[in-house]
Amino acid sequence: MTAPQQVDYADVLRVWQEADAVPQIAHAWLFDHLMPIGGDPLGPAYEGWTLLSALAARTERLRLGLLVTSNRLRPPAVLAKIAATVDVVSGGRLDLGIGAGSRTDIPWARREYDAHGLPFHDAAYAVGALAEACTVIRRLWTEAEPFDFDGTYVQLAGAFGNPKPVQRPHPPFVIGGRAAATLRVVAEHADVWNYPGGDVADAVRRGALLDRYCAEIGRDPASITRSLVLPVAYDDPGATRAAIGRAMEAGFGHIVLSLPAPYPAGVAEWVAGKLIVPSG
Repeated sequence: MTAPQQVDYADVLRVWQEADAVPQIAHAWLFDHLMPIGGDPLGPAYEGWTLLSALAARTERLRLGLLVTSNRLRPPAVLAKIAATVDVVSGGRLDLGIGAGSRTDIPWARREYDAHGLPFHDAAYAVGALAEACTVIRRLWTEAEPFDFDGTYVQLAGAFGNPKPVQRPHPPFVIGGRAAATLRVVAEHADVWNYPGGDVADAVRRGALLDRYCAEIGRDPASITRSLVLPVAYDDPGATRAAIGRAMEAGFGHIVLSLPAPYPAGVAEWVAGKLIVPSG
C-alpha cells in the first residue's frame, strides 16, 4: 500500500511497476483522501481513482484497488461507472475497496469534506448509505436492463451500467471497517473484510462478531476472506515479519503492507526478501 500523499506520481509509479515484477506481491493499494491526513496539511494528495486508473494502465499483473473508497465522496452509480472503467483498463484486476467513510470525530477527516463542499452525515447515515451503495453497484455491474432504485439514501431512475466490468460476475467487494454496524454490511455484501489497522487482538474480536452476523443471515463466515493492514518498518523488518505471522495465525490471509514514504530504491524486492520470504 502506497498512500498517495506527500509523494510524487513518479514515486508511486516506480514502486508499483517494481512490485508488478515481484511474484510474491499479489496486490497493491492506494487510499481515498482528497487532502493529506499526515505530514504537511497543504502538501500534495492525489485523487485515488484517477491515480488508480493511471497505475492500472502501467502495470500488468497486480490486483489493485483503494483501501478503501469513501462512500461519502461519490454517488454510488458514479462510483460503479468509475470502477467498471478501471476494471476494463486493468484487464480485470480490480478489487472494489469501499467503506462508510471517515469517522465524524476525526478533525483531519472532516476538513476534506468541508473543503470540497461535500456533505458529512453521521455514522448511522453513512453505514446505511454504504449498504445501499453495495446493492446499487452490484446491480449496475450485473443487470442487463435499466432499473429504478428507490432507497432511503439512494434514488435512481433508469439506472444502467455499460460497459460492464471485465470480471464476472463482478469485481470482488473489499469492505473496510470495524464498527458493529459496518460488520453487518460486511456480512451481507463483502467478499473480503479489511480490518483498518494492525491491532491483531482487536481484529480477532471483530472477526468473531462478523462470524455471528454471518450466522444470523445464513452465510458461511469462511466465504469472507479476512484482510489486515500492517505498517512496515524499514529499520526493523523482524518486527513486521512477526506481525505478519501473528495476523496469519489469527486467520488473516490477505495482508496489506503499508509502506511509509519516501520509498527506498528497490523497496518491492526488499519487501519480498525481508518480509514475505525472509532470507537466512
